[in-house]
Amino acid sequence: MILSDRRKRVTIKDVAQAAGVSTQTVSRVMNKYSYVSGETRQRVEAVVQQLGYNPSALARSLSQQRSYTLGVVTFGLKYIGPSRTINGIADKADELGYMLLMKELDNFNSSSIDEVIDSLLARQVDGILWVAPEIGDNHSWVAEKNSTTSVPILFLAMKPRDSISSVSTDNFQGAVMAVKHLLTCGRKKIGHISGPLNWWEADERKRGWRETLSAVGFDTSDYCCAEGNWSSASGEQAFIHLMQKFPDVDAVFVANDQMSLGVLREAIRRGIRVPEQLAVIGFDNIPESAYFYPSLTTIYQDLQLLGEQAVQVIVEMIQARQGNRSVIARSRFIQPTLVVRESSGCV
Repeated sequence: MILSDRRKRVTIKDVAQAAGVSTQTVSRVMNKYSYVSGETRQRVEAVVQQLGYNPSALARSLSQQRSYTLGVVTFGLKYIGPSRTINGIADKADELGYMLLMKELDNFNSSSIDEVIDSLLARQVDGILWVAPEIGDNHSWVAEKNSTTSVPILFLAMKPRDSISSVSTDNFQGAVMAVKHLLTCGRKKIGHISGPLNWWEADERKRGWRETLSAVGFDTSDYCCAEGNWSSASGEQAFIHLMQKFPDVDAVFVANDQMSLGVLREAIRRGIRVPEQLAVIGFDNIPESAYFYPSLTTIYQDLQLLGEQAVQVIVEMIQARQGNRSVIARSRFIQPTLVVRESSGCV
């Protein structure tokens, strides 16, 4: 005699019957659709937990003709920013029941872009998150591809464009915030060390520096700024170059925290006291910035939130397309915040 103690698999119909709702309502709760009342959602979630309901991902995909997979196109994971954004994407995708299929680009010619998009579409992704930042003309294809691709594409770290959906940090406002803080601290000769200016994000941060100082009549000539490549070593070299051109600088807005570390090192080597003689402010708020010496005042861009918001938006776009609803494309900005520490001199 063969004994079997296997429990019957709990189905969506079991949950619906116990909760007193339709199977469609259970499906909406499980897929975290927003148009379910709070009371109903709580009742269904309680029954799901009580019965131990675990929906079949395969059955869900077949019944809804969706793969519940998002394509993610990345570039430059050696940089801190993209990797932190990916963490946010992964966390939110897991929360909403989506898997990720990652593709990393190392160049942006038309054949490479076609290849990566076709590869993702062949694997039946429901939508694509384009995390690769805008560098030079590497997004020149966006308008054409966005209108012809069979699934929605959401772009991150990209200059706003008409009829294209994007989510980005407000780099311009972050720079404005940084420079205004230095002005409040009484600094009058404020230099800038930018990231590579073919990056849209770096150009926006420099624009914020330039326009904020110009508005109060301060100099923003070429001798007041220097360019790095995001690395600490480049920040050090850019500061050396800046000091040669602008020796009486009394503050510097640096376009990221890693380059700020190079600035602080070179300042110490030259005997320049920070913040007494030179105020320094960075951008990013990497975890290590609190442990620089002196601790770094910086602009915090919440890249975890950026990734989470991107997933939320692309899922809404997917749901709208599945329901034959129109979605108004728009550019969304995550607002950064100022983190005041010792290096700016007015904690």
